[in-house]
Amino acid sequence: MEIIPIITHHFVKSEDLNHHGTLYAGRTAEWFVEAGLMAAAVYLPPENIVCVKIHGMTFTRPIRLGETVKFISKVVYAGRTSLTANIRIEMQNKEILNGFITFVNVDSEGKSFPHGLEMDAVSAEDIALQEQARKLRS
Repeated sequence: MEIIPIITHHFVKSEDLNHHGTLYAGRTAEWFVEAGLMAAAVYLPPENIVCVKIHGMTFTRPIRLGETVKFISKVVYAGRTSLTANIRIEMQNKEILNGFITFVNVDSEGKSFPHGLEMDAVSAEDIALQEQARKLRS
């Protein structure tokens, strides 16, 4: 399957801040999972998608009140029952955060089952992301 980027945005409000006055990591994790789920939902029904692991969220700088963050998420790797997405946050075309998240395809009883997908990485960036995601699984 073709790797399709999904772009979403969030405006940072006062209720999103931590005690330092910057974006709370917990809120970022919520948005991170949501962005990854939207990317996975391009390929699988949302009701079949369960988050199993956030592999990391590495910030390069704080995010402050009133800033708008852009989430770029794309599924870059497909296992037998899982999908791994890369999620990147940008502000003014500069990367602020990067990480990976893995979802599993489940049935109505919550048991994993094969999805039959294979991701076709074509660009150099997607090939590198797919290799990083593959290494996370070993």
